[in-house]
Amino acid sequence: MKYISWNVNGLRACVGKNFNEAFNTLDADAFCLQETKMQDGQLDIAFEGYHAYWNYAEKKGYSGTAVFTRREPLSVTYGMGIDEHDHEGRIITLEFDDHYLVTVYTPNSQDELRRLDYRMKWEDDFRMFLMRLDEKKPVVVCGDMNVAHEEIDIKNPKTNRRNAGFTDEEREKMTTLLGSGFTDTFRHFFPTLEGAYSWWSYRFHAREKNAGWRIDYFLVSNRFTERLDSAAIHSEIMGSDHCPVEIVFH
Repeated sequence: MKYISWNVNGLRACVGKNFNEAFNTLDADAFCLQETKMQDGQLDIAFEGYHAYWNYAEKKGYSGTAVFTRREPLSVTYGMGIDEHDHEGRIITLEFDDHYLVTVYTPNSQDELRRLDYRMKWEDDFRMFLMRLDEKKPVVVCGDMNVAHEEIDIKNPKTNRRNAGFTDEEREKMTTLLGSGFTDTFRHFFPTLEGAYSWWSYRFHAREKNAGWRIDYFLVSNRFTERLDSAAIHSEIMGSDHCPVEIVFH
């Protein structure tokens, strides 16, 4: 089985930049999108052989997630069941017979960290949400989690230390999440690999220079790691300021 996750930074724009070709080339069993930035009816897109599920933000042109899956899930839920968090279209959970698949677009702490306090609340609630799922069956959670966990996950750690996505607080929340029974699949296979990033600023030719951040993840329940075959970051695929990330499992 192959799963792909991609923050498309506006699906309508990405479709104009060869999204369909990338989708077909990657040939995933489940393809999770974040930051679709659209409402129902704004884009006519479907792929033969896939079921599609959408979670739209109430605010137009903002956030949003989607999942295309070949296997029909047993159930689908949207959000985490907490009103404070469930108006921005950030979570879709698919239940399969042997695991849950969760796609998430974690809130950005924003300029001057004006949303950091909210982000901390989100992190605690989301961790509890995942842990409750994990009590029932293993969890695969993917998406733009808006944090570079360790210094190895960012090109310039010293100069970014108090910037959104690399604050001590956000990094500590990821450490806590992993310590609650989850594995970072990319680091499972590549614990010391440097220069592996999934997001690059559109400014300063960052992608050309590979001055990036690894903020897109596949995390799995620890007991699921024995099923993992590989993990990858598809930095060769353009169309967004993020690139797709992947896991393959059996």
